[in-house]
Amino acid sequence: MGRMGRISILGSMAVALMAGASLAWSQEPAPPPPPNAPQTTVAAPASQPGKKKSSHANDFLIRGTVFTEQALSFPGVQLRIRRAGEKKFRWETYTDSRGEFAVRVPQGSNYELVIHLKGFAEQTRAIDATSGDYLGSLVFRMMPEGGNKK
Repeated sequence: MGRMGRISILGSMAVALMAGASLAWSQEPAPPPPPNAPQTTVAAPASQPGKKKSSHANDFLIRGTVFTEQALSFPGVQLRIRRAGEKKFRWETYTDSRGEFAVRVPQGSNYELVIHLKGFAEQTRAIDATSGDYLGSLVFRMMPEGGNKK
């Protein structure tokens, strides 16, 4: 390609760019909303002194692991938690693939944790969440109902 060919290509590109720029400059801004239209503004949440940002700031974490009779991790075991003295269970979960669980409950109460799996003896533990001290990790070993080995 000769020198004239390069100049004409560059010249066409420059003209195209200038035409696009003039189109961009010729656009008018959006019209303002009519004066009688309701204004929609998002109000910032009111900050209250002493209020924590996290909704779990005062929760108590109950965590642990459930094992089989042979000391293997036990997935799929049902855990139910209720406040001490109540009949109705308020929290329910299952152990994960490693037999582990973690449940957050409100701090300041005593709780009862019941683990259950069909064919195995049900186990119950009392949990004191009044002090807010770290509980550590609970460990359960599931035994067949009646004490018979399967």
